Amino acid sequence: MGSSFKGIDLFGSGAHRFEVGRQGRRVVSLSAIAGDPSVAGFAEFGDLELRIEVRGRLVADDDAGLWVLRDAIMVQADSGVGSGVLEDSFGHQWATMKLLSFEEFGGTSRGRVVSVGYVAVFGRLASG
Repeated sequence: MGSSFKGIDLFGSGAHRFEVGRQGRRVVSLSAIAGDPSVAGFAEFGDLELRIEVRGRLVADDDAGLWVLRDAIMVQADSGVGSGVLEDSFGHQWATMKLLSFEEFGGTSRGRVVSVGYVAVFGRLASG
């Protein structure tokens, strides 16, 4: 079973892993809100928005193939694209997720194949 977003295999060309961000409630100190360190206590402001990072390498036979993989991801990062189900390689699913950002890191490696590292950040936004 492979990972997918909206049923599309965006990251299966190379090794990748999912990292789930902080979960729980958003708690802020009243001193931070008031701007006064003498104010004691905390206030709760709802749930944290879920963030999941997918980190890995895109791998293709040539530069043109690598651009096809990049372009498929960037289509999903457009603000006009709706949310969908994000699924990891173990079948765990997160509904109503959006691809918030995609960033490559390091240069393109060239050998028998071409590859580039990346991090893609998905989120479930309270605003929808």
